[in-house]
This record gives sequence, structure tokens and C-alpha cells, in this order.
Amino acid sequence: MLEKLLLNHYEAAAVILSGIGLTNLLLQRNLIKKIIGLNIMDTAVYLFLAAKGYVAGRAAPILIQAESGGWVTNPDVYVNPVPAGLVLTGIVVSVSVTAFALALTLRLYEYYGTLNIDEALMKMTEQQEDIAAKISQAEEDVLA
Repeated sequence: MLEKLLLNHYEAAAVILSGIGLTNLLLQRNLIKKIIGLNIMDTAVYLFLAAKGYVAGRAAPILIQAESGGWVTNPDVYVNPVPAGLVLTGIVVSVSVTAFALALTLRLYEYYGTLNIDEALMKMTEQQEDIAAKISQAEEDVLA
């Protein structure tokens, strides 16, 4: 069991990071800490894709010249470039999502004065109840 863990240490690290991120995402009440947990999970996915995309002994997917003077076109000589492309695309998307989430969190903090999601939901519920009471009062005034 330990030999397989040591042999696949990148995958094991990705699983551990994913667990840490998921735990942080589920258990933290602070929105900034939730965003950090989401980023840790993203990093775990990138590490896993990079680990699975790398094959020892293979070259980068750029044509290399053979000893005979021609080009090496055998695909078994090269590493698959798709996982690297997926990682780069994922990083771009992750940065965009993080920026958007932080912008929304900042607006939420400016409006409610807290980063705790439970407190923000309580304040939101109070505001909705106040609005419903004002609407009810206005309807009574119109009918009277």
C-alpha cells in the first residue's frame, strides 16, 4: 500500500489538497475562506492533470530531428499536450472566477457589513420581512 502511495505521490497530494479544499469550502462561514478553499480544490485538479499528462522519458510535443536527418513523427516519443492545455485553460478560468467571487464578496461586505454567510443571510431575511411588512401596510392604506 505504501509503495503505491510513494509511486503515485502527485496523485496522492492532489487527493489530499482536494480534501482540504472541500473541507474548507464546506465548514468555513467566512466567504473569503470559502474562496480560498475553492482555489485549493482548483490547484488539486491542476496537479492531478499535470501528473497524469506527464510520461517519463518522453519529449515535449515539438518535432525533433532524428539522427538520420529527418523528423521524428512517432507519437510515442512525445508527451500528450492536451492535459497541459487543459491546465492552462483551467488556470485562466479559475482566476476569472476568483476575481468575480471576490468582487461579489466585497459588495456583500459593503452592503451587509459582514463576511460571515450566516449573518448576511439573517440580515437579508430581516430586510425581506421589513419590505413585506411595508408592502402589506401600503396595501392596507390603499384599501382603507
